[in-house]
Amino acid sequence: MLDPWAIKLVTPPLKACALILKKMDVKPDQVTITGFGIGLLAFFSLWMNWYIMALFFIILNRIMDGLDGALARLTEHTDAGGFLDICLDFIFYSAVVAGFALADQQNNALAAVVLLFCFVGTGTSFLAFAVMAQKHDLKSMTYPHKTMYYIGGLTEGTETILFFVIICIFPDHFPFFAFLFAFLCLITTITRVLSGYATLKEVAKNKGKMVFK
Repeated sequence: MLDPWAIKLVTPPLKACALILKKMDVKPDQVTITGFGIGLLAFFSLWMNWYIMALFFIILNRIMDGLDGALARLTEHTDAGGFLDICLDFIFYSAVVAGFALADQQNNALAAVVLLFCFVGTGTSFLAFAVMAQKHDLKSMTYPHKTMYYIGGLTEGTETILFFVIICIFPDHFPFFAFLFAFLCLITTITRVLSGYATLKEVAKNKGKMVFK
């Protein structure tokens, strides 16, 4: 929901950093893998209850995630790179939640399981529609620079980052925030499934190329 606004805000500084990396001959996939490694440090930091350190790694991971895309648009924007990026993103999101579950198993485990369940819903609906959109050559006007079709929702990347920041600052309240975010993810899943199904039914009727906002 907030992604279009956030993208406009962060694009200029990311592009400036990407230009520096381009001059250094750094590859987008190298940034993606490095960012994922930093994300794993967040997982281990959470496990050890080092929440502020984990927050630092989470923010750095998200910066790297935006930076690899900015660099790819300046150099080589490949399907392989887009595939790698989205796979590692979803693993990172789950790792953060798992880190909180391990940090305080008695209090956090149930909320973490529910949230991971809802993460599967948002991720599956997102990726399943992206596959069908590619098959039918559907184009997204909201995220035209993305490798795959990005179907929107109540909880997107920006909302997830804000959630991670909040739970790192207030780790004792993880169950409350996790259940709340899980509910929002459930709404996202439902709306994506309904809108995606309706869109593909419409495509089947029209049998032509369509462009959606």
